[in-house]
Amino acid sequence: MDWLVSVFHDNAGVVRIAHDLNLVFKVETHNSPSALDPYGGAITGIVGVNRDPFGTGMGAALLANTWGYCLGSPFYAAPLPEGLLHPRRIRDGVHQGVIDGGNQSGIPYVRGFEYFDDRFIGKPLVFCGTLGLLPATVGGRPAERKEISPGDVIVMVGGRIGKDGIHGATFSSEALHAASPAHAVQIGDPITQKKLIDMLLEARDAGLYRALTDNGAGGLSSSVGEMARLSGGAALELDRAPLKYDGLMPWEILLSEAQERMTLAVAPEQVEALLALARRREVEATPIGHFTDDGHLRVRHGGRLVADLELDFLHGGCPELQLQARWTPPAGDDPAALGIDLDALDCGSALVALLADLNLCAKVDKCRQYDHEVKGLSVIKPLVGARGDIPADATVLRVRHGDARAIIVADAIAPRLSDLDPGAMAGWVTDLVVRRIVAAGGELGRIAALDNFCWPDPVQSASTPDGEQKLAGLVRCCETLFETARALDLPLISGKDSMKNDSLRGGVKISIPPTLLLSAVGWIDDARRALDLTIATPGTPIYVLGTTRPALGASELLAQLGRQHGTHGSSVATCRNARPRSAARSARRCKRRSRPPAWWRRKPRTSAVWRSGWR
Repeated sequence: MDWLVSVFHDNAGVVRIAHDLNLVFKVETHNSPSALDPYGGAITGIVGVNRDPFGTGMGAALLANTWGYCLGSPFYAAPLPEGLLHPRRIRDGVHQGVIDGGNQSGIPYVRGFEYFDDRFIGKPLVFCGTLGLLPATVGGRPAERKEISPGDVIVMVGGRIGKDGIHGATFSSEALHAASPAHAVQIGDPITQKKLIDMLLEARDAGLYRALTDNGAGGLSSSVGEMARLSGGAALELDRAPLKYDGLMPWEILLSEAQERMTLAVAPEQVEALLALARRREVEATPIGHFTDDGHLRVRHGGRLVADLELDFLHGGCPELQLQARWTPPAGDDPAALGIDLDALDCGSALVALLADLNLCAKVDKCRQYDHEVKGLSVIKPLVGARGDIPADATVLRVRHGDARAIIVADAIAPRLSDLDPGAMAGWVTDLVVRRIVAAGGELGRIAALDNFCWPDPVQSASTPDGEQKLAGLVRCCETLFETARALDLPLISGKDSMKNDSLRGGVKISIPPTLLLSAVGWIDDARRALDLTIATPGTPIYVLGTTRPALGASELLAQLGRQHGTHGSSVATCRNARPRSAARSARRCKRRSRPPAWWRRKPRTSAVWRSGWR
């Protein structure tokens, strides 16, 4: 696909949507910090992922945000293990943190979801995503390319360094336990970051830096260590770095993940111009070293050498784990054997109960607190329908004012399906996210996706006796994702994995269900061709495209009936295996039948069938 520009290479994935314009997309997780400090962890999650597209290539202008949370029930009434926050407190704090982080930054939220399962009371899943626009070229060179020469100056721009966020990366890669450090949660400041990004966009267009990246996990050790590969080495002077307060040890300065910071490579002749621009925009910028070509990352503090690492060792010296995986298919139970009589089901009562289910009921009160209209680019909004209270299959926004081109954004998640088969989960969410993009006016061959894997500990140990099974499920998930994406012409351009989503607090182990979030973007040349599910007029015919099959496994209905009968509803009935080739045929038929002229007022209305079946 000639529109793939940068895939699993930089901070975010990059695709070309026009000859002069690239789209940049990244989705991150901030699970462990949000379990300890829901507000602080969440606000840092959204402002942190903002820096990923901005730190890609020469820096993308931020276009829109997405959000999504997997939580325990806010009505959870059973005793909680010591040290865990109540799911309602986590839900309220996470929402407020992400709302404040994005609303104060002037970036619209175009997509969001909530999923509830009490296995998330130990660690919630907090997904935050950001889309950006990157010119095809900056200063006469491809904008996705970073170039650094020996002698270029290392400049840290933005917030100051403190103890907050130290060990944030390692803390996020282990189970939550009684000794989990609260100081590992970073402190977000969206106003400072807004000023920082605006200043750096101006500097980018003026050609004042050669490359940039963000100070996220690992702080300066990571940002400078990564950028040093482009020149062949770096020399860092930690005592020059601006601090929030005195008393930090050199290793703390190097590893701090204090937020709102970017690292730049600046040609020596441009340093004064960059610093002058930063002063005018009231953004702190400090030279803290220079890039070399000697193959080492050398770190000094007060004239004393405190670290000297070979780049080859730094980036390739860690041995890989050799793990065993063994898959045992879960036993499929007959619903009747579990006391579930589907023939005697009162469909009316079941429908009413389903409408009240946490995963199906309306949650628009939270959704409406996210500003989706700032910038004024929305075409299909997150909530549609006559009263604006129905979640849209996908959202659509223009790339900029006066431009007909538009972006389609969708996502899909199905944690309960992994109880039956993580491979089936991968196929189902891939199929669903593509159908959602197509239902909004997209087409196969112009869709790209991101994968976010959130897994319980998959390493066999005394505390994880089923590690081989969990690892095998991860392998099956990856294999099916590859097969389904390939059949649907769906490239995966970026992603993230989070592999230790367990809690050991209070002496009780709580593990999340294996979860795959797939986020996708498509693009269309004319925003007027975007489709939603609003019925234009009464009496409009409704058609089903594709084949409906009897597969209730992991459905909300069986989960509800299982709870009523004291069983786990995920373990019963037939699993819903995706049929990617059939899905591809249906998607192409849908596109052919939904292609009227842009001026035709009675456009088809389309919707993707998902968790609750026909809506």
